[in-house]
Amino acid sequence: MRKIDLHAYPGTKEWIDSQGPYVDALAAYWKREWKPKPEADVIAEFKAAGVEICLVALDLSTSIATPPCSNDYVAAMRDRHDCVIQAWGAVEPAKGQAAAEEARHAIRDLKMIGFHFHPIMQHFSVDDRRYYPLFEEIAALGAAVMIDVGMTGMGAGMQGGMGAKTRHAHPSSVDALAADFPTLNIVMAHPGYPWIDETTAVALHKGNVSWEMSGWAPKYLPASLVRDMRGRLADKMMFGSDYPSIPYPRLFKEWEELGFSDAFLEKFYSRNAERILGL
Repeated sequence: MRKIDLHAYPGTKEWIDSQGPYVDALAAYWKREWKPKPEADVIAEFKAAGVEICLVALDLSTSIATPPCSNDYVAAMRDRHDCVIQAWGAVEPAKGQAAAEEARHAIRDLKMIGFHFHPIMQHFSVDDRRYYPLFEEIAALGAAVMIDVGMTGMGAGMQGGMGAKTRHAHPSSVDALAADFPTLNIVMAHPGYPWIDETTAVALHKGNVSWEMSGWAPKYLPASLVRDMRGRLADKMMFGSDYPSIPYPRLFKEWEELGFSDAFLEKFYSRNAERILGL
C-alpha cells in the first residue's frame, strides 16, 4: 500500500537552527532529544518506513529572527532524493510584498506544491485581512496551503510561550479563509486539539478544505473523530507524520490498531492525497 507523508520536516541542522529558542522546549514536550541529523540518516529513515515524503520548509524570521529552513534548501533536498516527492514552501506574511515575491519564486521556479503556515509561531491568524493579498497571490498561482490548527509543542511550557498565542491556530480562522477564498485548496494540519469538534465542522462544511493527521499519536484520538473518519470524513482525511516528532513504526502500528478497513487506509495513506493534491 502506497504511503504519502504530507507533513515531514528535514530534521537537519538547518531545520533545527530555524527553531532558535524553542529547541529545548520541544525536547521537553516530546520527551526526547531534539537534535539535528545528517541528511543521509533522515533519508534512510524515510526509506526504511516505506514512505514518500512532502518536505516542509520553516521560516520564523519575523517572529524569532532565526535563519529560515528555506524554500530553496527544502526544494534542493527534494530534488536529491527519489523518496521525497514534493515540498511545501514557507513564507512570512508580515513581510508583505517580499512574501508575495517569494511565493512566486517557490511555485514558478522551485515547483513546490504550495505553502505551509504555522499561525501560532508566525504570530498571525489566517483570516487577518491584512494578509489577504498574500492569499490572493497564492490562489492565483494555483498553489495549495497547509495550515496548522490547534496546540503546538513550540513554546509549550515557556514563560508566555515566547509571545506566541495558541488562539491564532483556531479552526474558525480556516473556516473564514475558506469562505473568502473558495478556489483555494486548503489542508488543515494536525487534529486541532483542543478544538477537534470545531475542526471537524470546518472539514465537513467547506468543500475546499481537507485534513491531515500529523503530530498526534493515533491512540489518543477521540472516538468521535475516529467514527467520522470511517464515515463522513473518509474522503477528506490524509496521512502526515510531523517527522521527526513521532517514529513511523509507532504511527503505523497505532493507525492499524484503530481497526480501520484496508479500503479506508488506502484512501488515508495515498488515494486522497493523490486526488486532492495531485500527488
